[in-house]
Amino acid sequence: MTVYEVGTPEAMASLGAKVGSLCKAGDLILLNGPLGAGKTVFVQGLGSALGIEDVTSPTFVISRIHKAKLPLIHVDVYRLLEAGNASLYLDDLDLDSPREDAVTVIEWGGEESARLGDDRLEIVIDRSDEVRKVSITAIGNRWAGFEL
Repeated sequence: MTVYEVGTPEAMASLGAKVGSLCKAGDLILLNGPLGAGKTVFVQGLGSALGIEDVTSPTFVISRIHKAKLPLIHVDVYRLLEAGNASLYLDDLDLDSPREDAVTVIEWGGEESARLGDDRLEIVIDRSDEVRKVSITAIGNRWAGFEL
């Protein structure tokens, strides 16, 4: 696990862009943190590295696919978690089929999302201090030796 200190929204977007510059088709990123932590800002930075400039939170639509040379599937399962059985609802999104050609980022992606891939980045944003701490854990062979 690597921890980064992030003091501004611009720095959060920059960190997302650095991660995005390393992404390949089929990658899975689980992004966690409390409301207002900067999850969507991180994804906006990641999207910019993929050539996508219009990333917005998919909280109400659950999932958005942003088309690009390397597409971005941006999922926010917050409302599914509140419903009580996120695992079943996640299956209904049918994320398996388009994921192989895209980068998938799941906000609020807990253990029910982790089953989507043995290779993934698990990112946790802690905003308990003025400067956020972003922990990135690389899991699986794809991310072995992960460094920014």
